[in-house]
Amino acid sequence: MASGTLAKPQMRGLLAKRLRFHIVGAFTVALGVAALYKAFSGLDDACHVDEFGVAEPRKKAYADFYRNYDSMKDFEEMRRAGIFQSVK
Repeated sequence: MASGTLAKPQMRGLLAKRLRFHIVGAFTVALGVAALYKAFSGLDDACHVDEFGVAEPRKKAYADFYRNYDSMKDFEEMRRAGIFQSVK
């Protein structure tokens, strides 16, 4: 038999040690994916950045839509079309 003895395996705190390692890794990966999503999702078909990120173009689209939106006109059109049952 060999003259050296095998070291005892670490039994206490093994889960906490592994969780610490994997939580740090998961946080780093999530942060990287979020940064890439923000940076590269604003690309159009020609592969150049027209606007940075996702939220800004979406906010701009909503602002453009509601700039000229008349809710009463839209309501009257839907009422005349018979969409609403309680309004005649």
